[in-house]
Amino acid sequence: MARILIKRVDDAYKFEATDENGHTGQMDAAEAIGGHNTGFRPMQALLMGLGGCSGVDIVSILKKQRQELVSFNMVIDGEREPDKEPSLWKYVHILFQFTGNIDPEKAKKACSLSIDKYCSVAATLRAAGCTIEWDIEIKEV
Repeated sequence: MARILIKRVDDAYKFEATDENGHTGQMDAAEAIGGHNTGFRPMQALLMGLGGCSGVDIVSILKKQRQELVSFNMVIDGEREPDKEPSLWKYVHILFQFTGNIDPEKAKKACSLSIDKYCSVAATLRAAGCTIEWDIEIKEV
């Protein structure tokens, strides 16, 4: 079982999250609602989780395929439901950016396997009605 401790650290909306291994992250609210904008918004953290989850899958798959991955970045854009409470993610687009000697078909297959089969965060978002789309860019070295 995973355990996260969430601790309020100021007199407004700043929180620090600590996991069972001592890793920490900061969350805060926007200044417009009284926060100090000193950390990620909780819904941004969910998109970070999507990137981390799919990233681990994709790197693992590409390593098994013996692809030469020099660098790997993701740009994740999300759109939330307007005028709803709670306002869920309704659309997410991920641009997977690879640098290295990588077969484009193997990269596409790795991304597809992650987003459509292995990534638990992607599955959680889809279960809530979110559409997830993605593209790849490959720069050879």
